[in-house]
Amino acid sequence: MQHRHERISIETSRHRIVGIATLSADGYRSRLSDLLNAPERDFIALSDATVQELDGDRSLASHDFIAVHRHHVVFAVSLGAVDAPVGVAAAFD
Repeated sequence: MQHRHERISIETSRHRIVGIATLSADGYRSRLSDLLNAPERDFIALSDATVQELDGDRSLASHDFIAVHRHHVVFAVSLGAVDAPVGVAAAFD
C-alpha cells in the first residue's frame, strides 16, 4: 500500500498537538476526515509531534510518536504534505 505524510494540527480542550500523520496515497483513508472518522480506530498516530498548552502557547514536549484518542479532538486541520520523516516510512509499510 502506498502512503503519504501530512503535517496536521489537532486541538483538544487543553492542548494543541502538531505532528505528521500517515495517510493512504489515494482512495479511502487518504483524507484527514477519513482518519478522524475511522470507526475501527480509536487513536490517531502522529510522529515528530509537539504538544503545546492552549493557555500560553508554552511548549510542553516533543515526541517521536504520540497517539491521540480521537474523542478528545475538538478540531483538526491539515498543514500540508511533507516528505516521510526518517524511520516513519519503514514503520508503516
